[in-house]
Amino acid sequence: MPPSAHPVKVPLHTSPLGIWGSLKAARQNVLLLIPEAATHAPILSGTTGKRWHMVMDPEALRHILRDRVNDYPKSMVTKLILGPAIGESLFVAEGEHWMWQRRAAAPVFTHRNVAALAPVMTLAAERSAARIAASLGRGADMFAEMVTATFEVISDVTFSGGAGFDRAAVHKAIETYIGQTAKVSLLDILGAPAWVPRPGRMVSTTGIRDMKRVADAAIDQRRADGAKPTPDLLDLLLKAEDPTSQRQMSTAELRDNLLTFIVAGHETTALTLSWALYLCAFAPEIQAEARAEAQATLGDRAATVADIANLPLTRRIVDEALRMYPPAAFLSRTAQAADTLMGREVRPGDTVILPIYALHRHHALWDDPDAFNPARFADPRAIDRFAYLPFGDGPRICIGASFALQEAVIILATLLARFTFTRIPGRDPNPVMILTLRPEGGVWLQIDPA
Repeated sequence: MPPSAHPVKVPLHTSPLGIWGSLKAARQNVLLLIPEAATHAPILSGTTGKRWHMVMDPEALRHILRDRVNDYPKSMVTKLILGPAIGESLFVAEGEHWMWQRRAAAPVFTHRNVAALAPVMTLAAERSAARIAASLGRGADMFAEMVTATFEVISDVTFSGGAGFDRAAVHKAIETYIGQTAKVSLLDILGAPAWVPRPGRMVSTTGIRDMKRVADAAIDQRRADGAKPTPDLLDLLLKAEDPTSQRQMSTAELRDNLLTFIVAGHETTALTLSWALYLCAFAPEIQAEARAEAQATLGDRAATVADIANLPLTRRIVDEALRMYPPAAFLSRTAQAADTLMGREVRPGDTVILPIYALHRHHALWDDPDAFNPARFADPRAIDRFAYLPFGDGPRICIGASFALQEAVIILATLLARFTFTRIPGRDPNPVMILTLRPEGGVWLQIDPA
C-alpha cells in the first residue's frame, strides 16, 4: 500500500456553515462543526442560533475547567442527550449533588483498587488474543473485537458473576441509544429551552428502561447476598460513603453511576485500543519496536499490571492515540456568569465549546500535529497540562482515567506481542463523532503471527 502522509483525520470546514449546515454537520459528525481555523487560533466566537465561543488556549481552558468550574457547567445539550440513560450521575450532575457523589466514589478508584481489578483485564486480553488467532492470515474488524474485550472487562468488574445480568441485552441497549438518540437536534442548535421536547429523544426508551431494570435487580440481589470474596466495582460502590455527609447511594443513584461507568468504561477504552491498532498498522516500524518491547517483557503470557512500568512505548502509543482520536473529542459548557475569555465577552447563557480534537491538533501546541509520533510523550513534563485533555481536567477530570489507561496498556501489549497488524487497502476507518469519536466502517486490519 502506498504510504500516506498522515493517518486519517476529520476534514474540518473552511467556510461558515450557518444554522442548517450546522445541523447537518452535527447529525453526521459533530467534529464537522469545528473550523480549520480552530487548529491555529486560540479562540473563536460567533452566533449560530445562539452565541458561542470555541476555546483552544490552554490557559483559558484551565480557567474554565479548574478556576471557574462552577460557572461553566456541562451544557444543556449534553444533559438532554445523556440524562435519559444515566440520570443525575457523576457525569452530568452539578453542584452539591455532583460533589457528594464524587467524594463518595473517589476512594473506589484509588490506585490500589484499580490495580486489584487488573487480573480481569489480563484474562480479557488472553481471551481477545484467542479470538484474534482465529483470523490469522485474513482481515478482521479490530473495533468490533475491542468492543467485545472491553465490555467483558467492565461487566466483570461491575457485576462479576451477577446472575440475571444480561450482558448482551445491556450492550445492545447502549449501542442502540448511542446510534439512534444521542444526536443533536435542530432545537439544540437554535438554543431552544430544555423544556421544549426534542421528538427524536422521545421515541425510544424501551431498551434504556429494560437496561435500568436489569441493573436495579442486580444491585438489589447483591445487597441481599452481600459482598463477594474479592470485591468488584459494585461492592465498592455499595460501601461508598460521602465522608462529609455520610450519605450513601440509593439503588437508583448506584444504577445511574454504574451505567455511566459501563458506557464510558468500555466505549472509551475500546476506541483508544482500536485507534492505537490502526496507528500501529499505519507505522509498521513503530509497531515492530513496540512488539519487541512487549515480547521482551511478556514472553508468551498476557500482560499484567506489574508489567506496565516495563512497557513505556506501549503507553506512549496509547497516549498518542488519545491525542489524535480522543473519545470525548468535543465538549460544551453553558456559561452561568459574565466572564472574559482572552478578551472576549462571555455572557450568561453563552455556549462555550472545548473542541478537544482541535486542541490536540493545534499547530501552536504540537509539532506536526497530524503525524503519529508517540515519541512526543517521552517527556510528559514538556507538554502543557491543558494542551492535552483526553480525560478533561480540574475537579471533574474523568474518575476512571487510571482504570482506562491500565486496561489499554495491558490489552495492547498482549496483542502486539502475538500478532502483526497491517492496513487493508481501501479499508481505512473514517473518524466520526456522534457521542464519541468512533471509526466508521470499523478498523479492518490484516492479522498475521508476530
